[in-house]
Amino acid sequence: MTSRTDDRAPAALTVGFDLDMTLIDSRPGIRACYQALSERTGTYIDADAAVTRLGPPLEEEIKRWFPADQVASMATIYREMYATYAINATPAMPGAREAVDAVHAAGGRAIVVTAKFEPNAKLHLKHLAIDVDAVVGDLWAEQKAQALREYGASVYVGDHTGDVRGARTADALSVAVATGPCDAAELRAAGADVVLEDLSGFPAWLSAHVRTA
Repeated sequence: MTSRTDDRAPAALTVGFDLDMTLIDSRPGIRACYQALSERTGTYIDADAAVTRLGPPLEEEIKRWFPADQVASMATIYREMYATYAINATPAMPGAREAVDAVHAAGGRAIVVTAKFEPNAKLHLKHLAIDVDAVVGDLWAEQKAQALREYGASVYVGDHTGDVRGARTADALSVAVATGPCDAAELRAAGADVVLEDLSGFPAWLSAHVRTA
């Protein structure tokens, strides 16, 4: 991943992307990390079920398996283990690189705004050679509006109803992809402006959007 600029002044076009299940299929890596955490702690974790609930902050899943007074420490251990178990196991989603490239081809900036621990988000993007202009982690749902506004994003692309809420809070166009835990009907009901089957349709949509903007 190359950081193209540190300038946060609004560009003619800035598009935000969610990470898990939008740009990357993080299920294999997260499954492996939960399995390793379970083995390390001796606590049962249903890793297959956990990867059906991706989107919210890590602590929301951890608290299903550990007492409240252990959630913070277990989340820290998980994040420390993450690079070992999750990065190499995680592929890009179909169309992810092409979607980011389409933003750059249109003269815009592509940023990632995610609930994932920011250092691990950056490791994913570097490993997969997805070239974005900025990465902001540790923000979920409406909190994502902080970064979207800061970078002047007019479009936010995500797979979860929480991503739709983040876009709406930031007064950005919500483009949803039905590749995560929320289906197309849920995304529309949450207020998504555009719903795509996956990112493969994003470049054509963006081209039309830029022409009519």
